[in-house]
Amino acid sequence: MRIRIGYDIELGLQPPTAVVFLLQVHPDRAQDLLAVDTPRLEPPLMRDGYTDAFGNRCVRVRVPEGVTRLALHARALVNDSGLPDPVPADAPAWPVDRLPPETLAFLLPSRYCEVDSELMAFAWQRFGALPAGWPRVQAVCDFVHAHLRFDYQCAQPTRSARGAFHERVGVCRDFTHLALTLCRCLNIPARYVTGYLGDIGVPPAHHPMDFSAWFEVWLGGRWYSVDARHNRPRIGRIVIARGRDAADVPITMVFGEHQLLRFDVVTELEAP
Repeated sequence: MRIRIGYDIELGLQPPTAVVFLLQVHPDRAQDLLAVDTPRLEPPLMRDGYTDAFGNRCVRVRVPEGVTRLALHARALVNDSGLPDPVPADAPAWPVDRLPPETLAFLLPSRYCEVDSELMAFAWQRFGALPAGWPRVQAVCDFVHAHLRFDYQCAQPTRSARGAFHERVGVCRDFTHLALTLCRCLNIPARYVTGYLGDIGVPPAHHPMDFSAWFEVWLGGRWYSVDARHNRPRIGRIVIARGRDAADVPITMVFGEHQLLRFDVVTELEAP
């Protein structure tokens, strides 16, 4: 099947400044693009692209004096298998001394993910008696899905995993931060993912389309997608970026005073 993706984002700026954004499909899915997702800028300012430490595609835009608005637009088509997320019920957790070195960073604390004494003690008390591997991951997702209430009106850019744990409310990034932190506490490498996730194979949501956050865990020798907010296998995940938490994968980062004037995201199944 083919999924149409894209966005229209407009920023009010105080120039001169710079904008860095992570909005292009991750290189892992580049071969599935049927139409390129190169961002179109209005006005057409100078830009340069680079790959960050996590392998994400990034763009920096230089905003000169006199430019107080910047619009970012893109539309693309992506081939997708149409299969739901795999559920590896027998996938084991590997002991830390056997984990590939590149996964070890995803066991450590990060800005929004406090792998600390409080959450560590809770994780082992609540989930430690379960079989290591997928059963623990699923139990973590079941807990977070039931523990947090989803509410856009309660979104807070500074809320961490511990904050979500105590406040019991949040948006998809909060579900993700709390669940992946609990997995890290259980010695399961977990990394944050942002990308497109449309209402494909599920009833349409009653709120505007947005970019989504989920996470990936390392079990049985590979990474698997996991989603504590929806807590069910989904169809059509398209990764934009991965990192330790949301701080590593900002959709846009403006180095100066700014306002978000428009934010529209498209993720839909293309009609046959």
